[in-house]
Amino acid sequence: MVVLSRIYTRTGDGGDTALSDGTRVPKHDPRVEAYGTVDELNATLGLCRLHAAGELADWLAVIQNDLFDLGADLSRPDMTADDRAGYPVLRMIDGQVERLESEINAMNARLAPLRSFVLPGGSALAAHLHLARTVARRAERRTTDLAAGGDVNGAAVRYLNRLSDWLFVASRIANDNGADDILWVPGAGR
Repeated sequence: MVVLSRIYTRTGDGGDTALSDGTRVPKHDPRVEAYGTVDELNATLGLCRLHAAGELADWLAVIQNDLFDLGADLSRPDMTADDRAGYPVLRMIDGQVERLESEINAMNARLAPLRSFVLPGGSALAAHLHLARTVARRAERRTTDLAAGGDVNGAAVRYLNRLSDWLFVASRIANDNGADDILWVPGAGR
């Protein structure tokens, strides 16, 4: 259980921060950038939940919890040291990715195939989901950049990749199952 009795510690006043294994790194470290972007994504999902109801709201709540798991995963760099941590290390698992795939399939079954690209917008929920999708893509870019030079759990990368797809399909559900999607018209502004 997490207990926060003090919100500020002053330990980061010099521009560095601690990873979950205690290692101190600059606040601009690629690992901090990756899990910081995941935190930003979680905040955008909080905005989505203001407009969501029913099944979408329930699924978004689970995803927000997943994103805390993902942040914990990314904040611990050395996966080979997990068994020596002295506590259970929280890592993303393929079951979380598979759950997203199952939900994408369930939502997609309600939608007509796309015949054009979709512009972000429509309902308030759809617009917020599109914003979250773009932040998810940025989080994925930060995480894959980190993975190219370091130790990153493959399930974390797969989760972010699937989540951006989930958010796109959910935005179509939020637009009356695609009926209110705003379709791209190539060259319309010429």
